Parts: sequence; C-alpha cells; structure tokens
Amino acid sequence: MEINENEVYTPGEVQKILKISPSTTTRLIKNGIIHAAKIGKQYRILGKELLRMLSPKLEDGVGRLYNKGRRWLHEEEDRVKAEQQRRARQQAGSLPHSVTLAEKTPQ
Repeated sequence: MEINENEVYTPGEVQKILKISPSTTTRLIKNGIIHAAKIGKQYRILGKELLRMLSPKLEDGVGRLYNKGRRWLHEEEDRVKAEQQRRARQQAGSLPHSVTLAEKTPQ
C-alpha cells in the first residue's frame, strides 16, 4: 500500500499500513512519535507524518536545511543567553566572599 503525503489517515488505516496493533498505534501517537490531530474524540494522521516517521533521515535533512536558514535566530538566542549568564556571574562575583549561601537566600 502506498502512503500519499497529502492524504489524511485514521488510526485504523495506519494500523493496516504499518501492520501494528491498535495499542501500539495509540502509544506512538501519545508519545509523539506519530504526530496526529485530535478531532473530537478521534485522531487523524497526515500521510506526511507517516513518511516522516518511516524515514527520519529525510526529516533530519529537511530540518538541517530549515535550521541553516534560520541560524540567525539561534545565534541571537545564544548571544542573549550568554550575556545573561555573564551578567549573573558578574553579580555573583560582586558579593563579598564571606557571605554564605544561607545568607544570600531571602528568608
């Protein structure tokens, strides 16, 4: 059976395609291994998600390209985090050395 990337599948169809039990299908969805949308009380799974689960190398390649294009965002977050850590170290270093941890915490 062929998996169509743009088709929407029910958990029952996924079970038949992957040849797995209903409990395994539910567990894969609940653990986030298969991404699914819950509509009412029923799950629906895109064919693209099944293909992603079955071929993680493809997903990794796409993710790397995506992140490469958005590297500026990650670099900015890293820069801000490093600056916050540097300031925290400076503030901690400005306290007298004789002050103990118990004296630093408010009571």
